[in-house]
Amino acid sequence: MKLILTIAACGATLTLSGLAFAGPAEDIITKDKCGSCHTATTTKKAPSWASVAEKYKGDAGAEAKIVNFLKTGGAEDHKKVAASDADLKAIAAIVLSSK
Repeated sequence: MKLILTIAACGATLTLSGLAFAGPAEDIITKDKCGSCHTATTTKKAPSWASVAEKYKGDAGAEAKIVNFLKTGGAEDHKKVAASDADLKAIAAIVLSSK
């Protein structure tokens, strides 16, 4: 019985600790204040990530297009995101996984 409780406690700790540590992509999203214009599901000043994901649904080149957009600033009112390609791909993955 003690073993089962110990395993359950360890599992819960590992599960919850994952929520406390943001990855580099989340850190960049926070640092660059992407949330001031974008939200996950509703249009604010800019399209929601869910609407961007819907736009690119089924598009094999979606990740590359989003990474390029972030690198170049893509639109007049969108700032360039200074980050590595790996981090930009991680941001694109977050956007494309939004529902």
